[in-house]
Amino acid sequence: MDESGPRAQELIQKWIDELGPKRMAEYEHEDWQTFNEFFIRKIRKEKRPIAAKEDDSVVVAPADCVINMIVDDLTEKTPIPVKTVTMNVAQLLGNSSYAERFIGGTAVSCILMPDSYHWYHSPVKGHVVEASDSIGGVYYGMRDFPGLLDKGDVGYGYDYSMFDDFRRGYAIIRTEYLDRWGKRDGEGYVGLVPVGLNSIASVNFRHKFKGPLKEPVKVEKGERFGNFKYGGSLNILLFEPGRFPALQLLQGQRIGVLEDPERTAGLFTRSYRSPSHLRRPLAP
Repeated sequence: MDESGPRAQELIQKWIDELGPKRMAEYEHEDWQTFNEFFIRKIRKEKRPIAAKEDDSVVVAPADCVINMIVDDLTEKTPIPVKTVTMNVAQLLGNSSYAERFIGGTAVSCILMPDSYHWYHSPVKGHVVEASDSIGGVYYGMRDFPGLLDKGDVGYGYDYSMFDDFRRGYAIIRTEYLDRWGKRDGEGYVGLVPVGLNSIASVNFRHKFKGPLKEPVKVEKGERFGNFKYGGSLNILLFEPGRFPALQLLQGQRIGVLEDPERTAGLFTRSYRSPSHLRRPLAP
């Protein structure tokens, strides 16, 4: 996917046509030479304004994503769904000593669709105190990879469950907590765990955030942190006990999009839906 030439341009144009002019208008126009250059295309900043940028108590979405689930009482052994397997907090963070900070806390999974914007951003303001973008497998390439993208559906609906191994990274962000009056109420930590399918995708942090870090690195809320190259991907956010009890929206904020049924069938499978929602009976 890092090769240039006519085939790369054909694939890029196929995806552009599928996205359509309305969605492509959200992106900065660049002279993409390879498919991966197109895949990590950059969004126009004015298209993703950061909510409550001056309010450090507000957490923002790290990416264009579908919220998968919330685990609201993590233990050392709580299984957290990650792609096709489950992991606990320590495994997610590569056995970092910071893992114990999130015991009893909350985990939120944010899934990126194949045609989404594939940069991820910091959910909070603070300082990155520990980071690594190279945990897990680092296998790349597939014999049938060109066919994966060239079946007339630009990769939609592909069965990623064949991959049980994946590459991931993590970052620990130290942030200030505020009380109800907006005054400083100590400090704590938020975990950001980008996960990519290692047989196809890669997890890449911007240079300033690549570990091991010699000293904490300042990060702004909504600042670009890294990207995923082609493949399935998600971000898992970790919060300390009692700090993130639920998803909370304000009136008038976006909660979703009325989709084209064909895109819905190709992208939004049962895999991202909460089991509790699936079991809920329909009203008579």
